[in-house]
Amino acid sequence: MKKILITAGFVASFALGWAFNSVKQNSAMKKVTGIGGIFFKCKDPKKQRDWYSKNLGLNTDKYGTVFAWHQGADSTKNGYTQWSPFSEKTKYFEPSTKEFMINYRVANLEELVKQLRADSVTITDKMEVVSYGKFIHIMDPEGNKIELWEPNDVEYGKIPGSITK
Repeated sequence: MKKILITAGFVASFALGWAFNSVKQNSAMKKVTGIGGIFFKCKDPKKQRDWYSKNLGLNTDKYGTVFAWHQGADSTKNGYTQWSPFSEKTKYFEPSTKEFMINYRVANLEELVKQLRADSVTITDKMEVVSYGKFIHIMDPEGNKIELWEPNDVEYGKIPGSITK
């Protein structure tokens, strides 16, 4: 019974969140549309990947794993979320000194960057454009580096290992 109640609670909060997000996003320029990735530092990324594979069933490769899902607004379109352990010595999270970085999926990154600049948000690099999307990094007020990604899910889905079953 407890498992049923917990599951029902998760389903209800997801449905309410999706509904609220849909209404909110229609009223203004779309910004964040979802989580694109979760990245964290650890002493031994390979050991972490192996542990998560063995104990939690993640289908890992040298980058971590990718969770494939269907976009709520159009269930015929795939979306992806990357999970990646990084070496504790990585410089990729700099200038942040935090142990994690979140990648947010966004709509229209170029327009969002214009708005962020106008709002004096710290942008740490230049926009990178690759086949599977556009990327840029910003800092929040507490020194967390944030990766923004305007995905091209069709191209991302073609990358070997990008679809987790």
